[in-house]
Amino acid sequence: MRAESLCDYLGGPSDCSGCHLWGAQSSISLSDVVKSTVLGGKRSELSNRSVLLLTRDSLTAGLAMLELDGVARRMVICPPDLPSRHIPDIISKAEVDAVVSDQDFQLASTSRVTLRIPTSAALIPCGPVAIDRCASEWVLLTSGTTGAPKMLAHSLAGLTGAIRTVQQDAADVVWGTFYDIRRYGGLQIFLRAIIGRRPLVLGGFGESPADHLLRVGARGVTHLTGTPSHWRRALMNTAVRAILPRYIRLSGEIADQGILNALRSTFPRATVCHAYASTEAGVSFEVNDGLEGFPSSFIGRNGDVEVKVQDGSIRIRSIRAASRYVGEEESTLLDSEGFVDTGDMVERRGDRYYFLGRRSGVINVGGLKVHPEEVEALINRHPSVLMSCVRSRRSPITGALVVADIVLKKQESITNSEGTKLEEEILRICREVLPRHKIPTSLRIVPALALAETGKMGRTNA
Repeated sequence: MRAESLCDYLGGPSDCSGCHLWGAQSSISLSDVVKSTVLGGKRSELSNRSVLLLTRDSLTAGLAMLELDGVARRMVICPPDLPSRHIPDIISKAEVDAVVSDQDFQLASTSRVTLRIPTSAALIPCGPVAIDRCASEWVLLTSGTTGAPKMLAHSLAGLTGAIRTVQQDAADVVWGTFYDIRRYGGLQIFLRAIIGRRPLVLGGFGESPADHLLRVGARGVTHLTGTPSHWRRALMNTAVRAILPRYIRLSGEIADQGILNALRSTFPRATVCHAYASTEAGVSFEVNDGLEGFPSSFIGRNGDVEVKVQDGSIRIRSIRAASRYVGEEESTLLDSEGFVDTGDMVERRGDRYYFLGRRSGVINVGGLKVHPEEVEALINRHPSVLMSCVRSRRSPITGALVVADIVLKKQESITNSEGTKLEEEILRICREVLPRHKIPTSLRIVPALALAETGKMGRTNA
């Protein structure tokens, strides 16, 4: 089915009866969405506008996206943790002239915004509204970990390209996600639930891992997605016993063998896979053989997605990729052949490629490169280690040194002698495999590691 707008996938009220979107605080039936509004009856006033969507509540955001697609000329979808200092720049670059928000924030007197519409997850019944339909541009923000986020322009056809090629979900499928649906990974699951008219449990901004796991378990989620760090944090929590997924999907970070094995051990009846996707390049491929990395046969295949490796970096050409950066004329997303340089570095070993890490995240030790993710993958193989975070520490001699924080699978306190022995074992493994400059100069056992709102490891230099 090819729809003009996202809401068209819902059909009539009877077509999606029994399907719900469950937020942290409330829920709605998809059958009610097609005959209701969260825009205060002002949908027609948003026609052909560039709209900034900024809400704290994910359910409210999802309902607004359903209503705005096909109406607004452009939707700028902001994550809930967006620093307010970036809003004026986003409004200017995206030529925003309307704001839909559940928050009260000040706009500069020079702002071009002429319409502000308050919204919430409370549906208000309404009849059909005659509006000239348009192909809305979906604008997603990058994580902006090193500064102001960039904006990437997508189309609904591109965003749903990977979804429309998969087999229709079974009638008993219930989706859940650790991602926020205003990030690319979470948006993919939201769109899949809408297109397939399947229930979805949304994450709540600021919700604790335990509360989210309990909600996921209570709603009988069968298909659950998140980053490897999301899953590692879930495995640390006793509330993980509340869930029993039969399909587990990881993306957004490198899925090393340690987390794949841990999930297979914890959920032996579940299918565990990892996908390669990014806000820039879209969904590229999925790996279902239970192994880290991906087969070399993925390179050079023709189709909707073409993958190549150039200068050690994955390049993607795809109809699912973003078309351009918004308001960044000096920034080029696609090269002359239409490929996106993802900046994700890989290495071929035999008939398989293995992820090394981000080009931008390299630690420079005396002129020699260290990918933190490569060292983490090795540390995480130790049977006592749940997860690790490798960072740089400044050195007056080499410029930087490699250090690592480690979270153990068993959170009970250990003696100093036990901790010292464990550190020695890990360092011995590192010395057997890694060149000298990649070996951590210090290890620290910690109770937990910080995650960014994106679900990815929060890396700060030591």
